[in-house]
Amino acid sequence: MAQKILVTGGTGYIGSHTAVELIEAGYEVVIIDNLSNSNIEVLDGIEAITGVRPVFFKGDCNNIEDLRRLFTENPGIEGIINFAASKAVGESVQKPLLYYRNNLATLINLLDLMPGFGVKGIVFSSSCTVYGEPDKNPIDETAPIKPATSPYGNTKQISEEIITDYIASGAPVKSIILRYFNPIGAHPSGKIGELPIGVPGNLVPYMTQAAAGIRPMLTVFGDDYNTPDGSCIRDYIDVVDLAKAHVIAMRRMLDRNDTDAIEIFNLGTGCGVSVLELIAAFKKATGVDIPYKIGPRRAGDIEKIWADPKKANEVLGWKAKVPIDRTMKNAWQWQCSLPK
Repeated sequence: MAQKILVTGGTGYIGSHTAVELIEAGYEVVIIDNLSNSNIEVLDGIEAITGVRPVFFKGDCNNIEDLRRLFTENPGIEGIINFAASKAVGESVQKPLLYYRNNLATLINLLDLMPGFGVKGIVFSSSCTVYGEPDKNPIDETAPIKPATSPYGNTKQISEEIITDYIASGAPVKSIILRYFNPIGAHPSGKIGELPIGVPGNLVPYMTQAAAGIRPMLTVFGDDYNTPDGSCIRDYIDVVDLAKAHVIAMRRMLDRNDTDAIEIFNLGTGCGVSVLELIAAFKKATGVDIPYKIGPRRAGDIEKIWADPKKANEVLGWKAKVPIDRTMKNAWQWQCSLPK
C-alpha cells in the first residue's frame, strides 16, 4: 500500500513540482493550500504530467481546526512536507508580522497535531538565508547561523529552532531540514512552473515576464557589490532537482531506523551565478532579450552565497543535475504557455 504524504502549500511553485515527483515515486499525495499565492488549475498540470490527481483540501495551515479536519478526513498520513509559508525577502521587510504569523503558526500547528494522528516525520522547507551574510563561500551545514538579514530569513531560523526543541523534548517524530539555495525554472513538460499572484517577488518569473512584455523592465537591485560584475551572486538550483531531493529525504526519514531524529542538508549546485550572469544565460539559452535597468540595493539582500552540497551528495545520494541553460529554456517555455 502506498505511503500517504501531506504536502502543505502543494499548489505553490516548489510544492507542485514535489507533488509530481512524489506521485511518480509511488507515493499517495494529499495537498492542502489556501490558494493565497497559487491557482487551483495547478492540479490539472500535476494530473497531466502524472496521470494522477492528488487529493486537494482547501484550507489554511494557520487554522489548527482546518488541519485537524484534514487529518481526520485523510487518515494514514505518514509524512509531511511543509511548503506553507510566505517567501519574498523584500515583502517580509515591509510586512514582518504577516511573515511571523504565517510561517511560524503553520509549523507549530503541524507539529502539535503530528503525534496524535500518527505522522512519523516532517521535511521542512528551510533556506540558505539562515546563514546570513557568510564569512566565506561555498558554505556547508557547519557554517554559523548568523543574525537574519530579513524577517523571512528570521522565520526560517526560528522554525529550525522550534523543530529542534520539539524533537529534543521527546516528541515521537523525525525531521529532515532542507536548506535551499535559489530554486528556479519549471517542469520540462511545460505543464507547471512558477506562477506568483500579482507582481513576482522572485527574480526568474520577473525576468520571463519582462522578456514577454508583461513587465516593462527588470530592475537589478545594485551593481556595486563586491562581486566580479557588481551584482549579487546566488546558487540557482533547478526546481525539479530540488523536488527530487524531497522524495529522497522522505524515503530516508520514513523507511530507515538508523538515522538521527533530526538531520540538516544544504541543497544547491555548488556554483555561484550573479544576477547579470543569469540574465546573460537566459538570452544565450532562448535568444530573447530581457530589458533591465540598475536600481538601488534592496533591503535584506545578501551579497554572495553559494552552497557546498557535499553532505547531500554523499549522505542522500542526491546531486543537482539540470544545467542552467536547460533551466532557462524550461522557464521560458512555461512563460510562453501562459495566457497573454
